[in-house]
Amino acid sequence: MKSITIQGTKRESVGKKSTKALRDAELVPCVVYGGKEPLNFSTEEKSFKELVYTPEAHTVELVLDGKNIPAVLQDIQFHPITDRILHADFYQLSKDKPVIMDVPVSLTGRAKGVLAGGNLIQSFRKLKIKALPSDLPDEIVIDVTPLKIGNKIYVGDIKTEKYTFLHPDNAVVVAIKMSRNAMKGESVEEEETPENE
Repeated sequence: MKSITIQGTKRESVGKKSTKALRDAELVPCVVYGGKEPLNFSTEEKSFKELVYTPEAHTVELVLDGKNIPAVLQDIQFHPITDRILHADFYQLSKDKPVIMDVPVSLTGRAKGVLAGGNLIQSFRKLKIKALPSDLPDEIVIDVTPLKIGNKIYVGDIKTEKYTFLHPDNAVVVAIKMSRNAMKGESVEEEETPENE
């Protein structure tokens, strides 16, 4: 999985006053968990651009006062009106500890059901998985080519040995549904024949 680097500065003071001062300076208060104890730090808001405003999933290399900490973003809070980032939680990666992460779903192929006039419905743009850091995929690729109208792909249909899905096996990821035009296809054809003109 691709990694991005975020430069930060450790915070000694974590009260409301210092937090407000950080936000006024367009800095985001953050915490990284998973080490011996939680570590408070701040970083520029623009540091999150490649991490948050993208459909891709990334791990993070936190550089805090010269120390490198591999991590993943666990939670992020936005201001309800301005949409500015208010706070972010990270979790430190360890080679032997599984981590939970949302990974994008990528569809390939052209479904038979779509060619027959059906509609492809994608219920999940991302799936939550649990895996060791070395087994985190960039994306979960699903080939929809064999799907006919009425077919579905469930979470339980996606085979993998490297990670575990944190969704029920019967959760529908992709489905091909009958479109309205396909349902009334016969009457449409009749209307288009010369006899009916």
